[in-house]
Amino acid sequence: FNEELGCIIQVPIINKSIVLKKLEDIGLKEFTRTIAKVNNTDEILIYQENKLVFRDKRKNLHKEWSSTSYEISKLRDNPICSESENKEILKTSYGLKVKTTYDINESISAPYLNTGIKPKIAILREQGINGHIEMAAAFTQAGFDAYDVHMSEILSGKTSLKQFQGLAACGGFSYGDVLGAGRGWANSILLNSNVKDEFSEYFSRTDSFTLGVCNGCQMVSNLKEIIPGTKNWPSFEKNTSEQFEARLTSVKIKKTNSIFFNGMEGSIMPIAIAHGEGRAKFSSDQSKSNIAMQYVNYSGNPTKTYPHNPNGSEDGIASVCDDSGRIMIMMPHPERVFRAIQNSWHPDDWQERSPWMRMFENARIWVD
Repeated sequence: FNEELGCIIQVPIINKSIVLKKLEDIGLKEFTRTIAKVNNTDEILIYQENKLVFRDKRKNLHKEWSSTSYEISKLRDNPICSESENKEILKTSYGLKVKTTYDINESISAPYLNTGIKPKIAILREQGINGHIEMAAAFTQAGFDAYDVHMSEILSGKTSLKQFQGLAACGGFSYGDVLGAGRGWANSILLNSNVKDEFSEYFSRTDSFTLGVCNGCQMVSNLKEIIPGTKNWPSFEKNTSEQFEARLTSVKIKKTNSIFFNGMEGSIMPIAIAHGEGRAKFSSDQSKSNIAMQYVNYSGNPTKTYPHNPNGSEDGIASVCDDSGRIMIMMPHPERVFRAIQNSWHPDDWQERSPWMRMFENARIWVD
């Protein structure tokens, strides 16, 4: 906070004497000052010569700090969303809610890792997709043999889906993330009779599964006409905020036939989101069945309130599956947070694994 060399560090009280000794040992004792300590009142208090000269709630100062960004956002983005986010700052909460209904440290696919049997999964990508490495890593960790498959290989006939038991359509910025990129990707399949037949046969197999994430979600959602049990799937439209949203938000797993979420029902977990067209929209004659995951607020309740719901989806919908549960599409990115260290924040008791590793292992168990 100044123009001279220096820094501010925060250390636990138990380590304070150790840190001060280290600073003394390297000749910085006379340049070191204790300037603050943490309190549990969620307030900022400033003293001068032991006299309290300023006191205010952290949330009030947070709102003041964000006021310029808020004014810009009202002009640039959807002002309704800007106002909603501004109001949420003043609401009392304990932050992102986390509740898991299973042991996140248990590797349920561990018994399969030593068998030498690795089901093949196609990690499908198109021009501009950048989430394929993380997706491959998550499925590989769960015990799959992941293959990098570009759409050009399918279109040319070089690669067939017949050899795979799993298919993961990845996210990123397909076609430079232009509006309707998911529809364009889907049309490269639907408008090519041979490729359309290839995918139709794959989706009809009862021994195959599919996961579509972000751009992959948009693409697979546009293949409803060749995927059985998806008549009630929504379309995915431009975010209500009218902006690309990149956040960490919480979602709740619902009870469905999804093979990915088996045993995870009722869990509330943070997840990465990064999309510009993630708003789930249903036609008037569709039922909202097979909702697999919903955005929730700090209380853990499904919400349409921005920014907890980053795109304005009806009923907070973040994911749906087909009637069989073998095919699931979602806008958030579980492959980007399957390790605890990948999360920008996580509870202190998380170790190597995050709760999202379970969904990839569920797929491995289902294959067997």
